[in-house]
Amino acid sequence: MGKTVLVVDDEKTIVDILTFNLQREGYNVLCAYDGKDGLDRALSGQPDLILLDVMLPYLNGFDVCSEIRKQDKLTPIIMLTAREEERDKIFGLELGADDYIIKPFSIKELLARVKTNIRRMSSMDDISPGSDDEQLKVGSITVDTARLRVIKNGKAVDLTQREYELVKYMALSAGKVFSREELMAGVWNYDYFGDIRLVDVAVRRLREKLENDPGNPEYIITKRGAGYYLNTET
Repeated sequence: MGKTVLVVDDEKTIVDILTFNLQREGYNVLCAYDGKDGLDRALSGQPDLILLDVMLPYLNGFDVCSEIRKQDKLTPIIMLTAREEERDKIFGLELGADDYIIKPFSIKELLARVKTNIRRMSSMDDISPGSDDEQLKVGSITVDTARLRVIKNGKAVDLTQREYELVKYMALSAGKVFSREELMAGVWNYDYFGDIRLVDVAVRRLREKLENDPGNPEYIITKRGAGYYLNTET
């Protein structure tokens, strides 16, 4: 059965264009034209990916994203926005969106990002539960690859799928400094497109959940001018 993409946008022309191109690529498409209906379909329709406009009737895209993430931490969300303000882009990512695309956008680029995010989630679905020994230990942090979770001091940390993948990727080479471009390629699977600010926002969100004092991190350390690394001495 083909993967399903939910398109939430109040501009019918855009919905029609996206529907045509997504269906041509083999995806099933669900459509919603306002935030309330989009939220209902996101939670009841179990889409594999959500394309979510920011400016929507009844509930804006930011509110929809926030509500989805309260119940669904896995489904990839790509925000569609005509806004150019930096704070709007970052705000969506901080609410749990996986990416954003600025209107007007290239259909080729949008389809590439849809494919990348769905492939990422499909690869996670293909992982079968393993033994309790399938763990990566870095100081007081444990990445439980059998149950797809991160444990700190014996307690599971409430992470989104992307945040889990970021910790796991860094834990596989703990102590190594990763550039933002390396993390984009390794975690987001974006080799030739994507905004490296995605990495900075993800790290900031992760620190808020993982660190005792996010302003003075002990686990995910910034190497000025180079990138980030997972501290092995915690």
